[in-house]
Amino acid sequence: MVYKTKGTCSREIHIEVENDIIKDVAFIGGCNGNTQGIASLVKGMNIHDVIAKMEGIDCGGRGTSCPDQLAKALKNFVTAQ
Repeated sequence: MVYKTKGTCSREIHIEVENDIIKDVAFIGGCNGNTQGIASLVKGMNIHDVIAKMEGIDCGGRGTSCPDQLAKALKNFVTAQ
């Protein structure tokens, strides 16, 4: 799935999920080292656990962040199933 981000330096997130487990995540744009770190940490995790950990994280007073946008993308995925 591809999710277009809002309010962050990253422009979109590419996510591969199988049986509610994150198989791969790639951020397009954003802080390369941080987004690679997030992607590496969540790989193999259950999407519901990632949502719980990442939702609501703020970056510089923007009201969102790359981790928060990942949580929003995963919530969209869950509701679309």
